Amino acid sequence: MKKVVVTGIGAVTPLGNDPVTFWKNLIAGNSGAGPITHFDSKHFKTRFACELKNFDPAPLLDRNEIKRTDLFTQYALIAADQALKDSGLDLAAMDPFDIGVIWGSGQGGMETFQQQVEEYAGGDGTPRFSPFFVPKLIANMASGMISIKYGLMGINYTTVAACSTSNTAFMDALTYIRAGKAKVIVAGGSEAPVTEASIGGFNSMKALSTRNEDPHGASRPFAVDREGFVMGEGAGGLILEEYEHAKARGARIYAELAGAAMTADAYHMTATHPEGKGALRAMQDALKDAGLKPEDVDYVNVHATSTPVGDLSEITAVHSLFGSNAERLIISATKSMTGHLLGAAGAIEAIACLYAIRDGVVPPTINTRELDPAVPKGLNILLGEARDWPVKVAMSNSFGFGGHNGIVVFKKV
Repeated sequence: MKKVVVTGIGAVTPLGNDPVTFWKNLIAGNSGAGPITHFDSKHFKTRFACELKNFDPAPLLDRNEIKRTDLFTQYALIAADQALKDSGLDLAAMDPFDIGVIWGSGQGGMETFQQQVEEYAGGDGTPRFSPFFVPKLIANMASGMISIKYGLMGINYTTVAACSTSNTAFMDALTYIRAGKAKVIVAGGSEAPVTEASIGGFNSMKALSTRNEDPHGASRPFAVDREGFVMGEGAGGLILEEYEHAKARGARIYAELAGAAMTADAYHMTATHPEGKGALRAMQDALKDAGLKPEDVDYVNVHATSTPVGDLSEITAVHSLFGSNAERLIISATKSMTGHLLGAAGAIEAIACLYAIRDGVVPPTINTRELDPAVPKGLNILLGEARDWPVKVAMSNSFGFGGHNGIVVFKKV
């Protein structure tokens, strides 16, 4: 079976608009949360989010590209460009049909949809929709625009699995490269959900934190007083490459994408299974796919959004899988700093795992001071500060509405 490795990384996140800045702030334990600037949130229950800071697509995209793309596509293009440059690939020397794009988004062009409907609803009933309405809106446009910009003519489509979207993209890319249907795939996810409709919709579900007086401290996974997640935005992208192809060109390799798996909870539209049955099986299957055992794992970047139900079901599954090995395994929840990027969450969390393997440092879980007493005992959840820790194998968990469970496992090469 062909081996698949990561040779490039790109990221635009609430902690920095490039992977290096993102990692530096993650290790420092900095929060990306602050008052919402995308719209006037004074009438909303939640008035803060983890937004990008000083984002400017102009260095890469011309005026027409910016006009014709939603923010989620712009985020994707920037992250993909960073990853391609980081990989050192000579695209001109490759058969364009050997390079694909599998790029996910949970919502697609939410801002575009809202703006166009508002304009129509506020008019006299005459339809005056932009000719770019549909192209900006549809979720597959990010993958399409990446392929167009770089002439990548291989496999190209979009995964949509709510907050498990990016891990689904990585799993699919792994499968296609193993099967010999691509040599390289640009894979990742992007999301631009800091809009009135998204914030208002999640507020109505009571899913978001309303800790408006303390945005930086609002995301507190596993804490006894957690009360909802913090919305985030951005993108993360990886260059996934067949190992022999990467080795032949002398590429720098971050790690191997050793295994991946998906399951379904088949339980509830929005709630995770209380016993974490689907999550447990997905983690087991991902390790089996990687040819690894639970005792081989050094670090788990948990999904842990800071919701009362979701955090407990996941940590119950983690405890069930790792058992007596749990004390030597480090667990952390980086959404405490980045917020929850929905479909892009798994992409930036995969990058955290890759850097943890490269640098031997595990990022912390911030804000959580007192663990929920229902959290199983004996788990090594890293709170407060980053820790030096040799990481040879890292697991990244993502779970989404609809019961989607997606797990990826990276291994040091």
